[in-house]
Amino acid sequence: MGLLWTLVEVFAVLILIALFGLASAIVFQAYRRRQNHTHIEIPAIFEDPSSLKQVPCPSITDPAEKYISLIIPAFNEEHRLPGALDETMNYLQQRAAKDKSFSYEVLIVDDGSADGTKRVAFDFVRKYTVDNVRVVLLGRNHGKGEAIRKGMLHARGELLLMLDADGATKVNDLEKLESQIHAVARKEYHGDSLANDSSFRLSDIPIAAFGSRAHLEGKALATRKWYRNFLMKGFHLVVLLTAGPGIRDTQCGFKMFTRAAARRLFTNIRLKRWCFDVELVYLCKSFGIPIIEISVNWSEIPGSKVNPLSIPNMLWELALMSVGYRTSMWTIRK
Repeated sequence: MGLLWTLVEVFAVLILIALFGLASAIVFQAYRRRQNHTHIEIPAIFEDPSSLKQVPCPSITDPAEKYISLIIPAFNEEHRLPGALDETMNYLQQRAAKDKSFSYEVLIVDDGSADGTKRVAFDFVRKYTVDNVRVVLLGRNHGKGEAIRKGMLHARGELLLMLDADGATKVNDLEKLESQIHAVARKEYHGDSLANDSSFRLSDIPIAAFGSRAHLEGKALATRKWYRNFLMKGFHLVVLLTAGPGIRDTQCGFKMFTRAAARRLFTNIRLKRWCFDVELVYLCKSFGIPIIEISVNWSEIPGSKVNPLSIPNMLWELALMSVGYRTSMWTIRK
């Protein structure tokens, strides 16, 4: 009996040591990221495949030069990217042909891919010109959140849309988000007469629109793999505790921001991988930026990088975020 109690005591001590080590690691990492630029090791590089020159990217602080920017993060997407880009470019070209005032750019952010993603991306630059399609190279893998952040900070649009490289959401659904942003701008900022004011610039009004798959949840539960359902349910609970209520689907990769909103959000965001969406919600609430959640069409595309091993990383990032903001180690630049 004495030996059993000794083993229990040793086991309890080991658990306490492990918990203390984990808590210390979380606090240490949160402290390291208190200055949100310090975890970016290299600047973004824009390459023109025609001239083979590397030039600095434009900045989110510059005035808008396009109506809309589409930011596509890509990590080892050699096979899924071409189909998504074909659909995207067809839509954008058709819309531009109907509306001469419609201007656009597509930013493909290569997040350190080891396959032919860079080659595929540059093929589209050559086909559609460097003014319409641009490639940002991160050099090594940083994570989806960091790739999107880089694209947002170097985009030229009044509106900025992030969308996944797999084409899971139809690109024409951007019109749903776009129309709602315009509606909120007219309604909440000085009334409908604002739209006729020559000084009105949509890019100056901070608004966010989140695509949502919440309306598909029942069907998804029946068809999605078990571990993804488990991950989704557990993640929703942790998100509720971390960022608060209000958004049913934080993880849909289809989100639109005005330039003013993107400037505030993506100069403050610190999380680099799966949970950056949750930090976006937290930052929107901190800034008082209106969030519109809009149902979009979505289908699960084979090749998803979400797997059971994603769970520890998600929990780790949420712990960093919670500690960072709750202890005021992470300050928000207004």
